[in-house]
Order: sequence, then structure tokens, then C-alpha cells
Amino acid sequence: MADREQLHDLRQKAHDAGIEGNSKMTEDQLREALRRVGKGEQPQMAKREARR
Repeated sequence: MADREQLHDLRQKAHDAGIEGNSKMTEDQLREALRRVGKGEQPQMAKREARR
């Protein structure tokens, strides 16, 4: 159950960071996208790059 909560928290953080449509992203993809946004990359570009 903790994994589900952690994934939910990651999705919420991604949403708050402006990464829309993140429901099909994996945990690793979410982490990568959040890391990229943290470094100043645009949210949608970070999402696109993380999903590669």
C-alpha cells in the first residue's frame, strides 16, 4: 500500500510542477521529469524527455 501512496504523492508533485497528463507515467519517469523541472526545464519538455 505504501508504494501506491508514494506513487500518488509523486503524481501530485508532478501536477503541482505543471506536468500535466502524468497518469500513465512510471515512477522512474515521474522522478526524472520532476528532476528536470527542478533544473529549470519546461514541464512539458521534461515530461516528453522523461518518457523516452
